[in-house]
Amino acid sequence: MELILGNLEFSTWSLRPWLVLKRCGADFTVTEIPLYGDGWKDRLAEVSPSGKVPLLKVDGETIWDSLSIAVWCAERYPTAQLWPAEAAARWAARSVTCEMHSGFMALRTDCSMGPDAGGVIHTMVGPDRAPPPTGQAVADDVRRLVEIFRDMRARFGAGGPYLFGDWSIPDAFFTPVAARFRHYQIDLAAHGDVDGVARAYCEALLDQPDFHEWVRLATTAR
Repeated sequence: MELILGNLEFSTWSLRPWLVLKRCGADFTVTEIPLYGDGWKDRLAEVSPSGKVPLLKVDGETIWDSLSIAVWCAERYPTAQLWPAEAAARWAARSVTCEMHSGFMALRTDCSMGPDAGGVIHTMVGPDRAPPPTGQAVADDVRRLVEIFRDMRARFGAGGPYLFGDWSIPDAFFTPVAARFRHYQIDLAAHGDVDGVARAYCEALLDQPDFHEWVRLATTAR
């Protein structure tokens, strides 16, 4: 099983399925295709139907897109319990994961984790932080994310520190969001996190052991 990723430093989409596969205890190798350099699009086009990362090669097939890989993992590794067991929680988990997968474009654009911003690992090991964004569209995105975090934690999070208590696929998808919030010094209290629930959830994501392993790997690969 081979997981093909972009730069470990920068590719937040690559981070998501890597976290899911680690949670499954899957035996997989990693191939990194550095983005932003000379010829990277041609190299990626040779292996990726969409011309993008991540993608998973397994059993002679190629699965592309981070959400498709996560769904495959949930089917292949049912004992990993990658979706909440309770039906209402499971529906909500899928809804917020899909919302993250398709939305929050202002946050992605104005709070980039690309080379100019120092990447995901800069969130953890970099000496500097970026200034908070000032646009209304980003503020709207942050407020919606805070609302999701607070609502899901209140309704389904009693069993642990993650969005639905135990770690699940939504947590993989929101980990890069937590990294952005930390790197760009976004004050969640100013966006509706009146009692620190959303902040505590983000801290739990960034303190998760698999994420720390990703940071170590990315630091080594620099």
